[in-house]
Amino acid sequence: MQENAQTNTPQEEALITFDDLNLKKEVLQAVKYAGFTIPSPIQAQAIPFVLAGRDIVGQAHTGTGKTAAFGLPAISNMHLKGGVEVLVITPTRELATQVSDELFKYGRNLGVKTVTVYGGSSYNRQIDLIERGANIVVATPGRLLDILKKNLIKNFVPSMVILDEADEMLDMGFLDDINEIFSYLPTSRQTLLFSATMPQPIKTLASRILDNPEFISITKGETTNTDIEQFYYVIEESERDDAIIRLMDSEDTDKSIVFCRTKSEVDRLSNVLSSAGYLANGLHGDMEQRQRETVIKGFKNNGVKVLVATDVAARGIHVDNISHVFNYHIPFDPESYVHRIGRTGRAGTKGKAITLLTPLEFKELQRIKQKVGTSMAHAFVPSKNDLRKTTLTALVKKIEEQHIYDEAHKVLDLLRLDIDEEKMAYKLISMLLDNQEIKGPNNIGIPADRIEAILERAGKRNDSRGGGYKGKNRSSSGGSRSSSGGGASRSRDGSGSAGGGATRSREGGSGGGYRGGNAAGGNRGNTSRSSTPRHRD
Repeated sequence: MQENAQTNTPQEEALITFDDLNLKKEVLQAVKYAGFTIPSPIQAQAIPFVLAGRDIVGQAHTGTGKTAAFGLPAISNMHLKGGVEVLVITPTRELATQVSDELFKYGRNLGVKTVTVYGGSSYNRQIDLIERGANIVVATPGRLLDILKKNLIKNFVPSMVILDEADEMLDMGFLDDINEIFSYLPTSRQTLLFSATMPQPIKTLASRILDNPEFISITKGETTNTDIEQFYYVIEESERDDAIIRLMDSEDTDKSIVFCRTKSEVDRLSNVLSSAGYLANGLHGDMEQRQRETVIKGFKNNGVKVLVATDVAARGIHVDNISHVFNYHIPFDPESYVHRIGRTGRAGTKGKAITLLTPLEFKELQRIKQKVGTSMAHAFVPSKNDLRKTTLTALVKKIEEQHIYDEAHKVLDLLRLDIDEEKMAYKLISMLLDNQEIKGPNNIGIPADRIEAILERAGKRNDSRGGGYKGKNRSSSGGSRSSSGGGASRSRDGSGSAGGGATRSREGGSGGGYRGGNAAGGNRGNTSRSSTPRHRD
């Protein structure tokens, strides 16, 4: 598989607008309606090749605009004469829904119809929607393969097939399914593969299913968004609950995601945060599909302000205005770190990523920093005294902005009978301060003298590891920005206790995503690797 190494300089790419990309006018109208003017690097590089009918491999992380990179040119190239022209395969049902919604918006002016298919929903309903004239199908692998095997949809011959988040499909055990799916698809097709990382099995897959593809890579300097401030806090293992609550109390959060390693941890921590006064709910793979959809809908509609989730469950959740990402534990690998923090700082907004770690986890921190090429600043968890100053400032602002009710004068007249106005004001303010009680120990985290020694030792280590897809790739250069400073403005009632919390009842997830049909032609190749599914959509 030959790699083409044409490149554009950052200066040349900076001059490109969507008007320069030869998209259909109806698609451009949708882009402008969405408020986009300048394409991201992956969009600027991928769109011309997709419009030209080329197969491509696009390596870029979450939040870089991959959906528009393949969706805009795919819709511009559609003939819209009936039948499914574009098939998008995604690892999770949540991502499938997000991608389908986004593609519908891009193609609305052309009358493009999209259908999302995945496990846990009615076969008949999904097949009926496709046969009514769907132009784009977005599917998860499990049910797609099931429907293809059963030949439930006739004349299913998409001219473009897109694999989105290919490395996630590998991690979730879908590689064998993907290879089998391609045995049912027409050999005469345009194929696009997008992946945040390029492990060897994905390179092998690409070599089998793509025809002389163009390689597009967003290089290390752009793997993390420079609009995201990144901080880490060194704590003792027993302080995690106290630390996460104290940091949430001190940060001016809008919506936030707290990432945990295990499903049981998600259940426990969501209960701890709910007890501390936060609108928190958990999301993990053992929840029923209806439960998951309810939680995600609540998060989008502000009924849930704090989403506590595992990595797999949070894949494909693209919700606007996520101000903070908290890593309750440092992730196992650099790629997961990039995926996690990519949930904030989207669409030109600012975001903040906060990671908790113990002294024993410093090596993992160094490995992430070196491989990702990012800058994380160390900060100390605010003490009670620090937070109390912030609380007073926030309280003054709240009083200044408080609406005065008509009944207030009646209460004031009654109080004047027994209390002078100065004492009355003190009592009312004290009542408000009672509601601003700060729970937990005064100081949380490793003290400064120990931190200095840890940082000194860490600075002497040089744990350099290679990563990413190497070769003669098209690439965009970019740098990562050093961030500093903390900041806090809000307080609320909170319990610093570790709290056990009740565990929600769980039910096994349903399998598969939906798609189907008879395909013309055979496979461009079989695969050689087997992987065991850990959680199947």
